[in-house]
Amino acid sequence: MELKKIIGVGNTAIVYEWEDDRVLKLFHKGYSKEAIKREFYNAKAIEDMDFEKPKAYEIIDFEDQCGIVYDKAEGESLLHWVLKTGDVRQCAIIMARLHKKMGQNNISHVPNYKDFLRENILNISSSKTIEQQKALRILDMLPEGNKFCHGDFHPDNILISGDRAIVIDFMNVCQGDFLYDIARTVFLVEYTPVPTDTENREQLLEFKKALADLYLSEMEVARETIKDYLSVIIEARKGECPNE
Repeated sequence: MELKKIIGVGNTAIVYEWEDDRVLKLFHKGYSKEAIKREFYNAKAIEDMDFEKPKAYEIIDFEDQCGIVYDKAEGESLLHWVLKTGDVRQCAIIMARLHKKMGQNNISHVPNYKDFLRENILNISSSKTIEQQKALRILDMLPEGNKFCHGDFHPDNILISGDRAIVIDFMNVCQGDFLYDIARTVFLVEYTPVPTDTENREQLLEFKKALADLYLSEMEVARETIKDYLSVIIEARKGECPNE
């Protein structure tokens, strides 16, 4: 079967039109087969939860690549929408409304958020630095939980169509305390770097901070409440994305 029209391009995969109102998320050559299986399993684990998301059907091999067949999720990226409209408050409202609905769900038999963070902290260096040791101590004190945590919830993983908001990308799904997922979103929105040569860089940094603040306000969560989660996430990110 031949590949059809490209409808999305991401860091790890290209999304193509497939058949029967479905798409093929085809991962780049050499991408971990275990990671692809994990995303598929995660998508199946949340299939019956009460929020909008594309259904996963099967893993397929295409030539020397591997992909997942999903329902086609119609809509515009919320990131594209907010950059186009400048309506940061409405973006935060859409994010919070969807995230609150997601956080009402319990989940099991997926990775624990603490294991994910701990593994990435230990990936930084073989001999633990003072920062690693501090992060691991804080991590040990954070609460357990069985709430569904998306792990990668940010505007570019939300599609909007009319009044509908659809979440995509389930590679980092885990179970844990929902405050972790809120803190992870704040980190992804506000703390991920902007290249120094980016046009209007200062404005973009202000936009990221404003969106994170408004999102927290809509979630009714104070920054003080998530500070320990954020400190651990920031340290763990060094092992998760060492070239970031």
